[in-house]
Amino acid sequence: METTKIALVTGGSRGLGKDMALSLARKGNDVIITYNSKKDEASAVVGEIIKMGRRAVALQLNTGMVKTFDAFFQTLQSALKDTFHAERFDFLINNAGHGIVVPSFAQTSEEQFDELVQVHLKGVFFLTQKALPFLNDGGAIVNLSSGLTRFTHPGSGAYASVKSGVETLTKYMAKELGSRFIRANVVAPGAIATDFNGGRLRETPQVQELIKSITALPRIGQADDIGGVVAFLCSDDAKWVNGQRIEVAGGMYL
Repeated sequence: METTKIALVTGGSRGLGKDMALSLARKGNDVIITYNSKKDEASAVVGEIIKMGRRAVALQLNTGMVKTFDAFFQTLQSALKDTFHAERFDFLINNAGHGIVVPSFAQTSEEQFDELVQVHLKGVFFLTQKALPFLNDGGAIVNLSSGLTRFTHPGSGAYASVKSGVETLTKYMAKELGSRFIRANVVAPGAIATDFNGGRLRETPQVQELIKSITALPRIGQADDIGGVVAFLCSDDAKWVNGQRIEVAGGMYL
C-alpha cells in the first residue's frame, strides 16, 4: 500500500493557498497549512480537508521572520509525529505573501521594498533551506511567482523584481536537489480575483474589464485556476517536470 504523501502549504488559510491546500487534499495528500494571523480561517480550511477524509493541521508562521523558523520546524516536527505519524513531509509549496499598491517604482518606499524581500525572497530561501532535513527524497518544491516577471504593470516593479529572484532561485534548487530526486518548479499566476492587494481586482469592475481585454481567454482568473496546477506539480504525473516556470494567466499580453 502506497504511503500517503504530505504537503506543506505556506499561507494556506485563504486565497490561492487555500485552493492549493484543498486541491492537494482532493488528490489524496494530507496537508499542513500555515497562517500568519487568520487562525479561524486556517481552522476552517483544516476542517474542509478533514471532511474529505484526509489529515490536516494549521500552524502559525510569519514567513518574513527568519529568526522564528527554527522554532517553527520544532513545532512542525511535533505535528508530523502527532497528526501524521511521520517524521518528514513530501511537498513544500512556498505560497505565503502579500503585495503593495503604489503608483510606480519611484514611489515605493524602502520599508515596502524590504518587506517584500523579507517575505517573498529571503523567507522562501531560508524556509526551504531549513526544510531540507524534513523533506523526503523524491518530493517536490513549488515556488509561487507572478506573471509580472514577464509583463509589466506600473507600481509592481519591486514585487516583480523580488519574484524574479524566486524564479532564479528555483532553478538552483532544481539543480542542487536533483541528486535527491526533489523537483523544484515555479507557478506564476496572472491576475486572480482574491483578496490580494486589498481585493482590488475582485472588487473593481473597470480593472476586470481591462484584464479581460488583454487576456486571450476573456475572463478573470479565479483561485481554483491555480490550485490544480500546483497539485499536478506535486504528483507523479509531473515526475519529469523540473526547473520550469509555468505561467497560469489565461494568456495575458500574448
